[in-house]
Amino acid sequence: MASKTQTVEVGALTQRQTYISIGIIGGLFFIFGFVSWVNAILIPYFKVACELNNFQSYLVAFAFYISYFVFSVPASYLLKAVGFKKGMSVGFWVMAVGAFVFIPAAMGRTYEIFLLGLFLIGAGLAVLQTAANPYITILGPKESAAQRISIMGILNKGAGILAPLVFAAVVLRVTDDEMISQLPLMSLEDKNGYLDELISRVIFPYTMVGFSLLLLGMLVRLSPLPEINTEQETAEVAQSNANKTHIFQFPHLILGAVAIFLHVGTQVIAIDTIMSYAMSMGISMLDAKVFPSYTLAGMIAGYIFGIVTIPKFIKQVNILRAFTTMGLLFTFGIIYLSGEVTLLGMQVDVSIWFVVLLGFANSLVWAGIWPLALDGLGKFTKLGASILIMGLCGNAILPMVYGYFADSIGLREAYWVLVPCYLYLMYYAFYGHRLRYWHSGKRRV
Repeated sequence: MASKTQTVEVGALTQRQTYISIGIIGGLFFIFGFVSWVNAILIPYFKVACELNNFQSYLVAFAFYISYFVFSVPASYLLKAVGFKKGMSVGFWVMAVGAFVFIPAAMGRTYEIFLLGLFLIGAGLAVLQTAANPYITILGPKESAAQRISIMGILNKGAGILAPLVFAAVVLRVTDDEMISQLPLMSLEDKNGYLDELISRVIFPYTMVGFSLLLLGMLVRLSPLPEINTEQETAEVAQSNANKTHIFQFPHLILGAVAIFLHVGTQVIAIDTIMSYAMSMGISMLDAKVFPSYTLAGMIAGYIFGIVTIPKFIKQVNILRAFTTMGLLFTFGIIYLSGEVTLLGMQVDVSIWFVVLLGFANSLVWAGIWPLALDGLGKFTKLGASILIMGLCGNAILPMVYGYFADSIGLREAYWVLVPCYLYLMYYAFYGHRLRYWHSGKRRV
């Protein structure tokens, strides 16, 4: 922490300070969700406006989330040097720069500059996530950490439901579907004129987002959010870690980072690919925009289930085991089950509703992994959190893998990439999180 900033132990916080802290962090998770899940509509939007194939369009997710891999560890050192509040302010300001980069990108309809803006937004979020996730994890008993994270998840995914709907309301027009269908028949001049106008619509909203992020950075800096000691160790933890000299001596953490990598990849595939999958069934872009919201609503239902049941009725580790298994079963539903059904006013193949159900299956996996992976890290907690945040680059890589197979074997068959992901997550839930040593001797807890 910064030398001039006084830190406090978690147990020393008053109830009022704890509630205020949870409220502020909750607001951050809402912002994370709004900025992150708007990608679900940016992908098909850029695919049309910048004339991309599936693989190229998923560079949106790659550019956004690869920044987590690049900046998570530097973010932990930034937070150690200047403290939570100053570090979070820096994160917001970096995000603001990324939002402003959308202006010249739209003026030139240059996809590469859009990707730079997304990379910078992701870099700022890497700082915020590195601070917020361990903060909310340790802000109370570890047995109820998944419950607190579930509350944060409701805010995050609630914002995610709003993001594509707000973006569509601001940017899309009712005439766009007809215009897009006519693109192959247009002259080069007319087509470029329409696509230039289409992409220019992001200038105003992202200018407003940029100024809002600048303001939020200042507000967080002035907020009453306390600087808490995330490196405290109990006598038992200190004794257990006495011979630990580096972060890679915690196998349950490293295996947890791999689990995070695969989990967030499955999560973003379920949300960011569902619009394209719906459109492949003949649904218009304007109508298909609701499907990411359905998936996110499934996640919120899962979070509510977690808040009610954890830890009073079900241990969070058992929730993790059940929900990772559920994810595998729903994936097989996408691949193997077919037949048109009408639900919520949509006549589509039944397989798309299993993509929606993946939202429920994915909901409590993140909340289950974090407390298990950070358990017993003591003074290594902050660096351990940054290692877990690095796993968010799974959001960058797995959609690209899906996009490659979507182009080569089909949108539906590409969901096979989820099967090995859920198998590993089940391994971590049932066994991997208990490993404390890499060698074959004393190895489990």
